[in-house]
Amino acid sequence: MTLFAVVGLYLVLGALAGTMAGLFGIGGGLVIVPVLIFSFDLQGVSSDIAAHLAVGTSLATIVFTSISSIRSHHLHGAVRWEIFRPMTAGIVLGAVVGAWTASMLSGEVLELLIGVFVILVALKMLFGANPKPGRNVPGSVGLGSAGAGIGWASAIFGIGGGTLTVPFLSWCNVRMQQAVGTSAACGLPIAVAGALANIGTGWQNPDLPELSVGFIYLPAFVGIVLTSVLFARVGANLAHRLDAALLKKIFAIFLIVVGIRFLF
Repeated sequence: MTLFAVVGLYLVLGALAGTMAGLFGIGGGLVIVPVLIFSFDLQGVSSDIAAHLAVGTSLATIVFTSISSIRSHHLHGAVRWEIFRPMTAGIVLGAVVGAWTASMLSGEVLELLIGVFVILVALKMLFGANPKPGRNVPGSVGLGSAGAGIGWASAIFGIGGGTLTVPFLSWCNVRMQQAVGTSAACGLPIAVAGALANIGTGWQNPDLPELSVGFIYLPAFVGIVLTSVLFARVGANLAHRLDAALLKKIFAIFLIVVGIRFLF
C-alpha cells in the first residue's frame, strides 16, 4: 500500500471510531485496536508486533480525543475531580506496568486476550449487564488501587478505560453522568502513561515498520486523530435521531464476530 492509501485508510478508521464512540458512548479504542490489527496484517507488519503496535497507537490517539471529551464533561460539571486525583496515581503506575506486561506477551497471546476482552464487552452491551450500586466511594488508597487495576488492563487492551471505570464508579454510587465524566478524565492519564510506556517498550524493535516511534505507528496516529474528534460529534447527533438501543445490539454482535476472529 502507498503512503497516501495508508493515511486515507486511517482517516476512515478515525471517522468510524469517532462515530461509534459518540453513538454508543464507548471508547474509540474498542474499535481502533481490532481494525488496526487487521490493517497491519494487510500492510505486512510482523504478526509478532501487530497487536502491540495497535495497542500503543490506540493509546496515543486517546490522548487527544480524551482532552476534547474532558472539556465537554467539565463544562457540564460532570467530572468528580476529588475522585479523579487519587485514582490518577494508581492509573499511571498501572498503565506503565500494563504496557510492560503487554510487551512481555507474544503477539498471538495478546491478540487472544484482546479477542476475549472484546467479546466480554460485547456481551455486556448486548445484555445490559451493569453492577448495582453496592458501596460508597472508597478513600484515597481504595481509589488508587482501583485506578492501578484499571490502568493496567487498559494499557494491555489499548483503551481509555471507560468500560472498566464507569461500572466501578456506578458500583460506588456515583451518578451515571458523573461516572461517565470522571471516567473520561481518567482516560487521559491512562493514555499518556500507556503511550509513553509503549514508546519505551517498543523502542528500536527490529520488526517495526517505517514511521514508527516505539509501538506507535505515526500514519495511523495522525489519520485517526484528524477525524475521530470531529466524527464523535456526528455520532452524538445520530444517537438522538436513531434507535440507539437497536444499533448497540447490532454493534455488539459485530464485536463478537471480531472477537471470535482473534480466537481462531
